[in-house]
Amino acid sequence: MKNKVTIYDTTLRDGAQGEGVSFSDSGKVRFAKMMDEFGIDYIEGGFAGSNPRDQQFFKDIKKEKLSFARIAAFGSTRRADLDAKNDPQLKGLLMADTEWVTIYGKSWLLHVTDVLKTTGKNNLQMIADSVGFLKSSGRKVFFDAEHFFDGYKADSEYALKALAAALREGASGVVLCDTNGGCLPHEVFTITKAVCKAFPKVEVGIHVHNDGGLAVANSIEAVRAGASQVQGTINGYGERTGNANLVSIIPSLELKMGRVCVGAKNLRHLREVSLVTDDLANQRVDARQPYVGNTAFSHKAGMHVNAVQKNTKTFEHIAPEQVGNQRHVLISELSGASNVLMKAQELGIDVSGISKEASRAVLEELKVRENKGYSYEAADGSFKILLQKVLNKHKPFFELEGFRVIVEKRGREAPCISEATIKVKVGNETELTAGEGHGPVDALNAALRAALTRFYPEIDDIALTDYRVRILDPKLATRALTRVLIESGDGKSQWGTVGVSENIIEASWEALLDSVEHKLFEVASKK
Repeated sequence: MKNKVTIYDTTLRDGAQGEGVSFSDSGKVRFAKMMDEFGIDYIEGGFAGSNPRDQQFFKDIKKEKLSFARIAAFGSTRRADLDAKNDPQLKGLLMADTEWVTIYGKSWLLHVTDVLKTTGKNNLQMIADSVGFLKSSGRKVFFDAEHFFDGYKADSEYALKALAAALREGASGVVLCDTNGGCLPHEVFTITKAVCKAFPKVEVGIHVHNDGGLAVANSIEAVRAGASQVQGTINGYGERTGNANLVSIIPSLELKMGRVCVGAKNLRHLREVSLVTDDLANQRVDARQPYVGNTAFSHKAGMHVNAVQKNTKTFEHIAPEQVGNQRHVLISELSGASNVLMKAQELGIDVSGISKEASRAVLEELKVRENKGYSYEAADGSFKILLQKVLNKHKPFFELEGFRVIVEKRGREAPCISEATIKVKVGNETELTAGEGHGPVDALNAALRAALTRFYPEIDDIALTDYRVRILDPKLATRALTRVLIESGDGKSQWGTVGVSENIIEASWEALLDSVEHKLFEVASKK
């Protein structure tokens, strides 16, 4: 296919070298299966000759039936003082028992003389011997020319000789690496174009790091110059500042340049792929990641929301659904009446009966509360309750008569003990209960649940999944206003709630109250 760009994923090898990134053995297999379903052409499984864990992956993945992707093992050229057949790295590549292998070799004379401590001529022979040995053993080989762009700028003739040595022995393609990640887009374009001209019938790939913050741009420029393979990682994981982020590159190529990578149908799963990978790698989700981040299609300014309501193209470069994302309307002091209506629609509220006057009333109340420190951008549940209150549609499910929280510590080494007592009135009945917890908020949550479960058993489904505290005016020290954000879920949906007070327990109570009331309102609205 003329406009096809093959995608070579190196998350399990190069990505796993990033600080804090860690995949379990089962997680690596699950990731590979997901990449196969997503339509990735090549999945690099690891450094075959360096550690037992990567070798275990190659054994495990052979038990799985992949429908599309090809697994590649990664290693280096032979050592300067060993024959290829006796080199442990190359033996490790054969042990991985993959159809495809990728080996890296030096293309910058600085590394040849200062790191390998050998001659330029011997380095070229090392490349040729390694590729030839793997080819004669029945493997298909990609050659990663390490530090290629730096090497080309220092001595273009030698850098091209390194590629020629690999191709002469039967390499299926050569990959140009910006290993230091410091090249600029115009340099990548010019040098890649020169390589494609020098080797017109060869598959040329690009592998860049993000040390200059330009890995995505450099990868796209390489494709524009003639490269037909892009190597990178999901979410841009990698050593130092990371590798080229395939989550940004793939939709840019597909949607902006008309190149085929995974296809439009698979592209709709891009956000899911990104989120699952974060989970498997034990990483926090980047809400601001282009295309797939939670804020990628979020609109806050009233003018922007009004424009998007009329025509989404006014402030969205693609349709969020194309990459599996969705539009979010944020509510703040910058909002307009359009924000209120679109946010209500996003939350599944029928806005047909909401007048402009009512929208303005909601907006005015929002501004008053934001001035007090409330923020509803991550608190959809609290916004929905606020909307109901201003529109006189709110139904209180219970009345708080009071609560007390005790934190006790006995001795320096003993842990703190937290206990909460709460008294609520439901209809004509009063319930007084107590709860213990790991901290005061946990104890208050336990007491509230104990008080209400008899009346509303459905709250047993609620799980608090996140708890965040923000000090709004740190100069006031312990008297500072505190904002508490709580994330809750019931296995089917997630919602956020907010509370604000100079007392962190009271702020937490407000957020807890909204969390429970949101759930009860949702249940009641479906009856």
